[in-house]
Amino acid sequence: MRRYVDLSTAVTTGHFRWPVERRLLKSHDTGEGQGTWAGWNLHAFTHMDSPRHVDPQGFTTDSINLDMTVGEAAILDLSDVPENTEISGERIAASARHLKRGDIAILKTQWDKRYSVNTPDYWAKAPWMSADAAIFLREAGIKAVGFDFPQDHCIRYFITKQKRPPLPEHVTHFHLLKQGVIMFEYLCNTGALVQPRSFVVALPVKVPDSDGAPARVIAIEGDAP
Repeated sequence: MRRYVDLSTAVTTGHFRWPVERRLLKSHDTGEGQGTWAGWNLHAFTHMDSPRHVDPQGFTTDSINLDMTVGEAAILDLSDVPENTEISGERIAASARHLKRGDIAILKTQWDKRYSVNTPDYWAKAPWMSADAAIFLREAGIKAVGFDFPQDHCIRYFITKQKRPPLPEHVTHFHLLKQGVIMFEYLCNTGALVQPRSFVVALPVKVPDSDGAPARVIAIEGDAP
């Protein structure tokens, strides 16, 4: 039996960190039908990063094709990781015995079950990736990775308005994204994934020559399409 699991965060207005401007361009009241305009940061909610996000010489969304964002995936179960804890390379390796070269890796902490993405605690109390964990994934030969938690420790500083740390402290961006591994951030609903392997369809909006794009990410459990 094939199951479709939506891993995408809804784009909502009123978020304390990610403002969304949304308005009606036309409405049924005027007999024109309804049309909505919306705008927000391309790195808010569920989205894809391209290497240009962190590297001025990195490739943009123009260079990303479906082979890079769709395919077989390994679900790395990290659901027992405590809050405010570093995820070590050893811990990632223990969860990745079924990971294959060329996979998409989906990191499953079920963080959205503990704290809502609409609250500061989602960032302030999150676990985070160590440099060794990011390097392990890169050396394992993954083509893309999806995180359901704010994966770099220093991301929490954006909430407290502290000075932006240097790139190497953004360990996943430095060791994965900068090296060409596509990243999908702020996934949700990974708790609905019950199998160790899946087929993931991650479709970023076709925003040309960009450092990122909003994305709809789903997992298909059961027979691959």
